[in-house]
Amino acid sequence: MSELKTNKISTNDQNNVAIDNALGLKSYDTTARNALTSVAGDMIYNSDDNKVQVYTGSAWEDLGGVDVVQVEYAIVAGGGAGGNGHARSGGGGGGGGYRTNHSSDKSGGNSSTEPNLYLIKSNAYPISIGAGGAGEQSNYGGSQGSDTYMGQLFVSGGGGGAGRSGNTLTANPYGGSAGGAHNTGNSADGDGRGGGYTGKIYQGNDSGAGNNSNVRAGGGGGSLNKGGFADDDNGQEGGDGCISTLITTTQASAQSVGEVDGSNVHFAGGGGGSGNSSSSNGTGGKGGGGDATTGSSVGGAATANTGGGGGANTDLSYLSGAGGSGVVVFRVPDTITVSGFTGLTYATQTTGGYKYYFITAGTGTVSFA
Repeated sequence: MSELKTNKISTNDQNNVAIDNALGLKSYDTTARNALTSVAGDMIYNSDDNKVQVYTGSAWEDLGGVDVVQVEYAIVAGGGAGGNGHARSGGGGGGGGYRTNHSSDKSGGNSSTEPNLYLIKSNAYPISIGAGGAGEQSNYGGSQGSDTYMGQLFVSGGGGGAGRSGNTLTANPYGGSAGGAHNTGNSADGDGRGGGYTGKIYQGNDSGAGNNSNVRAGGGGGSLNKGGFADDDNGQEGGDGCISTLITTTQASAQSVGEVDGSNVHFAGGGGGSGNSSSSNGTGGKGGGGDATTGSSVGGAATANTGGGGGANTDLSYLSGAGGSGVVVFRVPDTITVSGFTGLTYATQTTGGYKYYFITAGTGTVSFA
């Protein structure tokens, strides 16, 4: 192989220098780059950062463009509370909205994986974790859960389940997933689940409908499935929540986020609907949904940091089940430094080339470097 060594290449008559083949910069990892004796203007390709870098005389800087970090996330809002049917059926609370951009995981409402997220380094990004809706000790619908956000990404709190006011079922129809409702004219689908109220598109699912004349209400919608349709006096199940593969079951258990079911981690399950009088009660959906109760007991609360909906109740002497609080989980390459977190409750873990962050409460900001 021929080798040409020279101290300088000059143009002829002010023409540009032409190179027919691609110009390959010398490649160094960060450790080898830092060991160089460099002068201002030196340029290399950093194989750790996958960036062309130039030495300014005091530091290596990325050449051109905006310096960003790729962030993979799962964001969950607070779940809605169950309703109180007052000796009749109450609707389960809807699971909180759910959004993710990890691999082929589905976002809520069976929507596609969201696009890659690139955040500018050094910018501060706000994060807030939504609380679950409070349990209800009246014959009205349960409270809606609160929204969660990270930067410009928002997810809506789950809708509250229907409660009984006289012989009229009332519910909060809004939310990432809708709370269990009375019959709104929608019939059951092939799986025995009815439309009821509609969950937010790309975030959650519909509630289960019921029969207003018989004072029945359905199960709360989950981020993956609709709530159960109340076609008899028994309480109906809440819809299951979406499965996340961003984290493992071991991580979920250690950090107390999501609901582990076998080899899966679920978020934002719907709450179970209660049965009329002494009829059987619906169970909460996978993803922290609370079970409904009949008689002298508090409705089943959804699990914290799952975004699950609360279970319904049938006794005005006791609260319906509260919704579960939301959570933000994200990961970045382990070469990235994440700072801030004032006002936030969080934990972190580094494994497999990534830093994972589990934010479970509060409002604050984070930045990347």
